[in-house]
Amino acid sequence: VQLQASGGGLVQAGGSLRLSCAASGGTFSNYAMGWFRQAPGKEREFVAGISRLGRITTYTESVKGRFTSSRDNAKRTVYLQMNSLKPEDTAVYYCAADAQALGVVVRRGASYNSWGQGTLVTVSS
Repeated sequence: VQLQASGGGLVQAGGSLRLSCAASGGTFSNYAMGWFRQAPGKEREFVAGISRLGRITTYTESVKGRFTSSRDNAKRTVYLQMNSLKPEDTAVYYCAADAQALGVVVRRGASYNSWGQGTLVTVSS
């Protein structure tokens, strides 16, 4: 599956953005989807994930209550709604597809088979 992330941009602290990740090729509902981010000088970290049918979502602690992951399998797209953004959310955000996870969401990046190109989110203070 090929992934194309979009929706990043510059926003003030407290603002919102919605990231989208469109998939092509493969059967989209066969993949659990994850969002990761990498800030300058830091390692990539798991942000959020959603199971194949969208019944299970999981988030890293720092974004719980602010970020929401959802998916529309008919549109072959996964979303990350980001509210109450903070300067520490500034990073390149990547979407990724996991063909192995069934009924779960894996936080480990190595489990993901396909990655999008990343979209930059900058939150100003």
